[in-house]
Amino acid sequence: TQKWRWRCFSLGGMLGITFGAIYVGVPAVTGAILARPLELIPIPWVDLTPALTRFLPATPLNITFDMTALMVGMVFPFWAVMGSVAGLLITMVANPMLRQRGILTNWTPEMGLIDTVYTNNVDFYLSFGAGLTAAIAIISLCRAFKPIIANLLTGQRGARDGGSQKFELRDRGPSAWQRLVTNNVKRGDFSIFISLGIYVVNTTFWISLSTYLIKGFPWQFFVFYAVFLAPLLSYATAKLEGLVGRSVQIPFIREATYILSGYRGVAIWFAPAPLPEYGKATVEFRILELTGTKISGMIKTLLVTVPVVVITGLVFSDLLWSMAPVPSDAYPFAQRMWDLRAKNVSLTYSATLEGGSLFMEAWRWGYVGLGAGLGSATYFVLSMLGLPTMLVYGIVHGLAQGQPGAIPFTFTGAMLGRFYFRKRFGDMWMKYTPVMLAGFSCGMGLMALVAVGFTILTNMISPLLY
Repeated sequence: TQKWRWRCFSLGGMLGITFGAIYVGVPAVTGAILARPLELIPIPWVDLTPALTRFLPATPLNITFDMTALMVGMVFPFWAVMGSVAGLLITMVANPMLRQRGILTNWTPEMGLIDTVYTNNVDFYLSFGAGLTAAIAIISLCRAFKPIIANLLTGQRGARDGGSQKFELRDRGPSAWQRLVTNNVKRGDFSIFISLGIYVVNTTFWISLSTYLIKGFPWQFFVFYAVFLAPLLSYATAKLEGLVGRSVQIPFIREATYILSGYRGVAIWFAPAPLPEYGKATVEFRILELTGTKISGMIKTLLVTVPVVVITGLVFSDLLWSMAPVPSDAYPFAQRMWDLRAKNVSLTYSATLEGGSLFMEAWRWGYVGLGAGLGSATYFVLSMLGLPTMLVYGIVHGLAQGQPGAIPFTFTGAMLGRFYFRKRFGDMWMKYTPVMLAGFSCGMGLMALVAVGFTILTNMISPLLY
């Protein structure tokens, strides 16, 4: 009944439709009519790397004119965005120094953004980034499990204090385990034992199928992952989503599993191995609980929608593929990113090849230790000084060597939200922005749907006209 939600959603929706018409609609419509699509806003970015080579060697720089980044900057935690900016500035200072010290040796001045990102990744950032991510993962796990350890210690102290404390604890109601195994009949929840049964059957099926398809498949590693690591990460991710809005990801779990298994060849990379991110699924189930949605209703929805999505996805994928070559000017994002993703996949797959492996040559434990040490030290220094530790998460994002072009617009959105809109609308601004972002995403999606539909219809009708 709160009318402000609809107003914010409608405002975001209209902004999304307007920007989507310019950013997505014009290129899609003109691409279906003209030989080359007309881009009023460059898609996906403007590459500044070659122009700034003399001043910032070996530094990948671009700028993305995407209003989505501006909206996201208003929603993301302010200090996480500041950390991203700090990470970008650190990269701009560090890369020329690394080049001068002979670490970024594969970079050449004529390289653009894609080639610069890839060569820097091979020379340094693959190992250094893994160390940073590992440090953040360990810190995040400690933060997630700290309340459990504190509760256990509190419970032990209460047990030593005498019977009165025990009586007080028993009067608080059912334990967490009792609430977990008891069905919530009103909400339609099923027992935790049914959930565990579904998990065991699903995991066993995919491990068995992978073992049948791939000779020498290392099923022991995946059993360990399913029994120990997946539940651990599920809890930690759900906890961290609530604490800092970021999930924990231990780097190179899949790669380490395949490499340590001793398997040789590339077939294992295409196996349907069960390495899903159950932490995100845990967060989704928590959302269902908070919104009062029945799990049985969610399952029925999936049973209806998944077959439709699979069939229509195959049909429309075939239509999109037949309209124009991929990559080509008709798909500007794929045209830019295809080469980088192909190189990164080839780099990863080389880890299990016999003989020389570019992945193993790029992996340097010294750089991994440097990243882990710097990440941990930065976190503890910020904690001791009482500064926002969210900066560490942002710095890792800024050092990700991905697409720094979105960071300036994200920074602008964060500054506008904190120093202008929040002063004007007060604390309610923090409630407005997520609803506006949801509306903006819907508006962009609707415009993209209309543009793609027009393109498909035009390409289907044009053969009939001639």
